[in-house]
Amino acid sequence: MNFSLYFLLFIFGTIVGSFLNVIILRHNTGQSINGRSHCFTCGRRISWYELVPVLSFGALLGRCRNCKARISWQYPLVEVFTGLILTLLAWQMGILYEYSHLQLLSFLISVVLWCNLIIIFVYDLRHQIIPDTFSLSFALLALLLAILPCLTDACSLTSIFYRLLAGGVLFSFFFLLWFVSGGKWVGFGDGKLAFGIGIYLGFAKGLSALAFAFWIGAIVGLLLIMRGKIRHYLGGKHLKSEQKDFTIKSAIPFAPFLIIGTLIALVFQSDIFGLHNIF
Repeated sequence: MNFSLYFLLFIFGTIVGSFLNVIILRHNTGQSINGRSHCFTCGRRISWYELVPVLSFGALLGRCRNCKARISWQYPLVEVFTGLILTLLAWQMGILYEYSHLQLLSFLISVVLWCNLIIIFVYDLRHQIIPDTFSLSFALLALLLAILPCLTDACSLTSIFYRLLAGGVLFSFFFLLWFVSGGKWVGFGDGKLAFGIGIYLGFAKGLSALAFAFWIGAIVGLLLIMRGKIRHYLGGKHLKSEQKDFTIKSAIPFAPFLIIGTLIALVFQSDIFGLHNIF
C-alpha cells in the first residue's frame, strides 16, 4: 500500500473540507461563497496563511489572531472528516492503483455525493433543518451512480427500479412517522434524505443504515439524558437557562445518525436483515 498517495489525497480532502465549511456557514445567509473569509466577532479579514486546513487552527490555538475570540471546532473537524472520507472512498474503490475511466468517474461522483452528506450532517446539527438543495442533489447523484454501470452493460433496468423502490420504501417509512407524529418524531427532511440513502445503498444496506441510525441515536439520546441527570445531581440546577438538561422530549437532529449509519453500512457492506439474496 502506497501511504504517500493516500496521505496526499487526505491533504486534498482537508482542502475540500475547508470549502465545505464556507458553504455550510454561508448557505441561506445571502453571502457569496466567493467572498473573503472574516472573523465573525471582530470582522477582520483573514489572511491566506490563517486558512491552512487544520494547521492554522492549531497554530492559532483555536482563537482569532486579532480579537482572540474562539474559533469553532467545526472547522478542523469537517476538514479532517472530509479528508478521511475521500481517503476511505479511494481505498474502497482501489482508485489509486488500477482503475478504468468509469471507475474514476464513479469515484468523482461519490466524492461529490459525500460532500453533500457532510454539509447535511453539519447543517442539521447547527440549524436542525436539512436544505432541499443538498438532500435532492444527494438523491440525484445516488441515482447517477446506480445508472453508471449501464454504460458498460453491467446493469439492468430492474436493478435501477429496485434502487428507486428502496428509496421510496425508506421515504414512506419516515413520511409515516412524520405524518402520525405531526412532525414531532422526525422531520420531513429526514424522509427526503432516506430516499437518497435507499437509492444509494439499495434495500439490504439501506435498511441496515436505518437500523444503525436508530440504534446510535438511541444510545446518544440516553447518554445525553444521563449527562443531564449527573449535572443536575452535581448542582446543575443552577445552570443558565440556555444550558437546560436534555430530556426524552428534547429535539435532536437525526440526519447525522442517518449519515453515520450510511457510512457504516457502506464500509462494512452490512446486511443485518439478510435481504441481500432477495433484493
